[in-house]
Parts: sequence; structure tokens; C-alpha cells
Amino acid sequence: MTPGEVVTAFLREFDVPDPDPARLAAYFTGDAFYHNIPMQPMTGRETIAAFLANMGPFKPAGFEVRHQLVSGNLVMNERIDRFTAGARTIELPVMGVFELRDGLIAAWRDYFDLAMFQTALSGG
Repeated sequence: MTPGEVVTAFLREFDVPDPDPARLAAYFTGDAFYHNIPMQPMTGRETIAAFLANMGPFKPAGFEVRHQLVSGNLVMNERIDRFTAGARTIELPVMGVFELRDGLIAAWRDYFDLAMFQTALSGG
């Protein structure tokens, strides 16, 4: 798969109510780095997959990729990430940056507005 196809396939794998940690882990290098900015970064395939598969009250409810650019092993996408938290659906504009190595995600950074997320959580 091309780097763009890897990222697209990963997002599809993650976009289910109960993502499978083993299937998510298969997309990452062993030393992968994930930073959901402005939160704390994490390192390691299993650590990242476990976090993504167990996001507490949040369940994936759709990732809409608006634009995706690929340059070599770098993939950048503008997305709307949707999550459910109880009866509430949260829509969050996100900018994602993925760096691939040997066909796997070696680094992933997502940029979003934390204040917008917190407002959505509070029902605002």
C-alpha cells in the first residue's frame, strides 16, 4: 500500500465502536510516536493501540477526511473527527500529520482546538 492508502486504511480500522487493539497496533512501528496535541505524547505500538481502543466514554462515530496530501512518506489530512460520549455526538476539526517508515506509521500528530473540544463536551 502507498502511505496515503495506509493512513486511510488505519482510519477505517479505528472508525468502529470498539476498535481492536491488535488490529490498530499492526499499523504502527514498534517505536511509534503519537501526540494528540495539546495532550501528552506517547510512544510505542502497544501503548498507542491500547489508548486508541480504550478512550473512556468516547466512541469513534466517523472520520471525514476533507483533504489529504501525500509527499513521499509524509501524509497530512484535514479531518472532521466524530465521537459519541453518551447521547452526545462531538464533531472536531482536526489536522493530522503521519510519518511512515517501511509501510507503517512511525509518527502521528493530531492538532485540534482543546477549548472547542471542551465546549462540545459541556454541551455548548
